[in-house]
Amino acid sequence: MRKSLMVISFLMVSIFSFSQDTTTKELHVSGNIGATNNGISIIPTFSLKQSAFNLSYSLSRGGRFSIDPDIRLTFDGKKGSGIVWFRYKLKTEGKLKMNVGIHPAYNFGLRTITEEGKSWKITQARRFIATELAPSYKVNEHLNFGIYYLNGHGLQEDGPKNIHYVNFSTGISKIPLFSGYSFNITPQLYYLKSDKQDGYYFTSNVVLAKAKSSFVLVSMINKEIRSNVTGSVNFDWNVSVLYNFRNKFRSFK
Repeated sequence: MRKSLMVISFLMVSIFSFSQDTTTKELHVSGNIGATNNGISIIPTFSLKQSAFNLSYSLSRGGRFSIDPDIRLTFDGKKGSGIVWFRYKLKTEGKLKMNVGIHPAYNFGLRTITEEGKSWKITQARRFIATELAPSYKVNEHLNFGIYYLNGHGLQEDGPKNIHYVNFSTGISKIPLFSGYSFNITPQLYYLKSDKQDGYYFTSNVVLAKAKSSFVLVSMINKEIRSNVTGSVNFDWNVSVLYNFRNKFRSFK
């Protein structure tokens, strides 16, 4: 209860700060929308095992604070997740940057119910709250390093209660190919602890983009190194087509 009250208080303060931010009269909206053959979670250990719809975007007034919704759903609407991140940029100057965030989230999955000898499947919503810490260091235009830490708490009894996720990444970006095409690659090593279960993994994203085009092709792989986490598979992958958007809207103030 105490953690829930702390999260609610933080969210209320964050929303109030966002609404009162007068550093600019413009609302910045940026993100992407697309489809994938396999919806993979923000923790790559878990996936939907089905084609899915993705929508991820950020709302800000150009300052340090942003509200970042993230929706991932199968096309039949039976499995997926809905997250609303509240993020703050602690350090924005220089090569070393630091972001923090907190979110409430719902995870939707299928559950089999049996009553009086009859069984059927329902979509169950599980509630989570989580905090994140994300320092990064930019070496140059093409190379950066990052650490990402996520601490999540399940708010129901029939699921994971405490999750610790630590990710070490190397970002190699804007590597030219041909005819205006370029690619980014982000190899990552991470550790996941879910209650008493844990595992070590390798994951990587590859992004293929073309100059002046809003469409990108993204592929992700995830490979177990050692794991006993329920729901983990030895190898998983997906391919996504995303449309990137970025707009500014004038405030009525």
